[in-house]
Amino acid sequence: MFKKGLLFLFIGLSVFQLAGQIIPKKPNILFIVADDWSKHAGIYGDAVVRTPTIDKLGTNGLIFDHAFCSAASCSPSRASILTGKHPHQLAEGGNLWGSLPVAIPNFVSLIQESGGFVGSERKGWGPGNFSISGYQSNPAGKNFKNFNEFLAQKPKEKPFFYWFGSMDPHRDYVKGTGEQAGLDPKKVNVPGFLPDTDVVRKDILDYYYEVERFDSDIAKLIATLEANGELDNTLIVITSDNGMPFPRAKATCYDSGTNIPLIIYWKDKIKPARIHDFVSLIDLAPTMMDLMDITKPSDLPSKSLMPYIRGQQISPRQAIFVERERHANVRKGNLGYPIRGIRTQEFLYLRNFEPNRYPAGDPLKWVAVGPYGDIDDSPSKQLLLADSSTHAFYIDRTLKKRGAEELYDLKTDPFQLHNVANQKRFQKQKKQLKIALEDWMIKTNDPRIKNPNSPLWDTYPYY
Repeated sequence: MFKKGLLFLFIGLSVFQLAGQIIPKKPNILFIVADDWSKHAGIYGDAVVRTPTIDKLGTNGLIFDHAFCSAASCSPSRASILTGKHPHQLAEGGNLWGSLPVAIPNFVSLIQESGGFVGSERKGWGPGNFSISGYQSNPAGKNFKNFNEFLAQKPKEKPFFYWFGSMDPHRDYVKGTGEQAGLDPKKVNVPGFLPDTDVVRKDILDYYYEVERFDSDIAKLIATLEANGELDNTLIVITSDNGMPFPRAKATCYDSGTNIPLIIYWKDKIKPARIHDFVSLIDLAPTMMDLMDITKPSDLPSKSLMPYIRGQQISPRQAIFVERERHANVRKGNLGYPIRGIRTQEFLYLRNFEPNRYPAGDPLKWVAVGPYGDIDDSPSKQLLLADSSTHAFYIDRTLKKRGAEELYDLKTDPFQLHNVANQKRFQKQKKQLKIALEDWMIKTNDPRIKNPNSPLWDTYPYY
């Protein structure tokens, strides 16, 4: 009887039930992060870009329609993914080209400490200086040449975590690659925040070319998993750190910068579903910890996605929060453009704490990129800079100063181009959203709740 009891205890500790199946408690995890990718894939309704691998994995897994990064900037977004915390909770980790304090728990480090074999390829956390804050290797894991090298070094008995950080579809692009790959500029659905011109259409095609290259890299990773007999017990996450590198997208708090793809696939172990609930990329950290049976830090503001993976009902969020501090060093004095925002199904409310600064950077080059340097240089950006009369509408919304508050009615303005913050008929909604935003800032100990004009993030080094 005693031996039989021990047997049941062992089974209870080593397995759990998911989607009606008994599976190992600690799976492998392949974590795939694109660089500057918005929701451009066949499964997200784009009829031009060709993403067969992403589409197949999504169709047979979970597709999240309302996944948001915490900040539309590489380093703070990746820091939030790793820690499960908001950028304003990460000190200098809230800036681009900053550092990430090693004292803040990081799920990759926790997986390694718990006995998992971890590694990364290409772009992990960054850009920034991780060694100055105490890390011996990139916070996303020790860098390997490729997935095969990593798997060859993995001890057989250990589960693995592998971070594949693509450099696609980050700029610069080779001009004309989209058309040369057979993509038709006439078929591009130009988003409402960009002028519909031939220049923009072809620029989008070059972006699509790199999205397609990202898809082909994923296909190679899947083939490597299959060749090594690891696919069946590997959960795969596909996402992006922030939105597309175009004007009024990346480095903003609009949906074009923050609403990004998220797909989770686990062969035969996840019931396919399309998720419309709000989720944040900070939710990935507690999810990874749950998968690896790691005790989560008690102060995480994030929520595990395990109920979705298990196919369970969950009480959905009513809102998601976004923010930003300093992106590039593009304002005199190394100043940022701090924002906090709340996104509901009906509205996006943004509070700009320094409205006297230019949201996209100073009109004259300061240190990085060029004029309005928070926007990556591109043919689309140059189009706006060169023709102020024809494209005045887009220039006003992309380059000019904004008020202290922005409010967008998403039912009538899905691209968030018409600020209704000062319209009388929206004052009730604005007040409610402002209260909810401030309540979140209080609960998460945001330094800006006590000092809205805090210079804290402007004082951190730009490495």
